[in-house]
Amino acid sequence: MLIDNKKSFFLLFLTFLILLVTAGCGGSDPQSNGSNLKMASMEDMPTEVRAAAVTVQEAYQFNVANPDVMRQIPCYCGCGSMGHKSNYDCYVAGMNEDGSIKYDTHALGCSICVDITQDTMRLTKEGKTVEQIKAYVDQNYAQYGPSNMP
Repeated sequence: MLIDNKKSFFLLFLTFLILLVTAGCGGSDPQSNGSNLKMASMEDMPTEVRAAAVTVQEAYQFNVANPDVMRQIPCYCGCGSMGHKSNYDCYVAGMNEDGSIKYDTHALGCSICVDITQDTMRLTKEGKTVEQIKAYVDQNYAQYGPSNMP
């Protein structure tokens, strides 16, 4: 009887493991996170970003791939004093001479920046316009500090 229980547990565990492994092997576009959002590749991200929590990684990927949107979205973490003029600046410091992205590490340690980006991602998936997203961010994050938008 004990052997049957061990066998059943092992088979159940093995089935779960196979399902877990195959769930990550979908044939989705590497530039998308499976939700039709435009996302930059993790391969080009700095080591610190690749080692960060998934929500932070996704925020960097979304910002890099959607500068036209994110340059219109404010941040309320107080980063305006650092020269940031939008939520985009919390992730991207500019361009290097070779055309590659110069990353800003500020968002690695700032949950407000990441939360704003995650909300922008969610609202984008819901079909909201940039103006609607900005209004949402203004309404929900102004309590944390001044906007960094000029």
